[in-house]
Amino acid sequence: MAVAKNTICLWYDKDAEAAARFYAETFPDSSVNAVFRAPGDYPSGKAGDVLTVEFTVAGIPCLGLNGGPTFRHNEAFSFQIATDDQQETDRYWNAIVGNGGQESACGWCKDKWGISWQITPRVLTDALAAGGGEAKRAFAAMMDMRKIDVAAIEAARRG
Repeated sequence: MAVAKNTICLWYDKDAEAAARFYAETFPDSSVNAVFRAPGDYPSGKAGDVLTVEFTVAGIPCLGLNGGPTFRHNEAFSFQIATDDQQETDRYWNAIVGNGGQESACGWCKDKWGISWQITPRVLTDALAAGGGEAKRAFAAMMDMRKIDVAAIEAARRG
């Protein structure tokens, strides 16, 4: 399999393979494509350790790099996953938060490796795109939420 021309590289301390396998089990159109082991010792590991993992998250090609504890993830980078209904929203949210992750605000959460996720129902993005009072009401409702409540957003859209 050829490496994509543009790939997102995510730095992990040492769990790139575990993270990639979790994403592949959680999201459709996701897979672990290749695991590469270090041919020699390096600053945060030794020969034979998993160095990089090629994987796909919801169709996005990624490379997980086990680079050690030097750099940490933050909200400046996130995956945004569009969901069609509350059931899908709950499934992804619960998988991330329930597997050692943590809730944040406005549909954001972090997985146990520190990667940020926006679990965003399409009803919310549609409401914001509609503009005017509909967008204002949906935005105000979202500001009080952690996981997005689809029914509450729909009610806010209607006024």
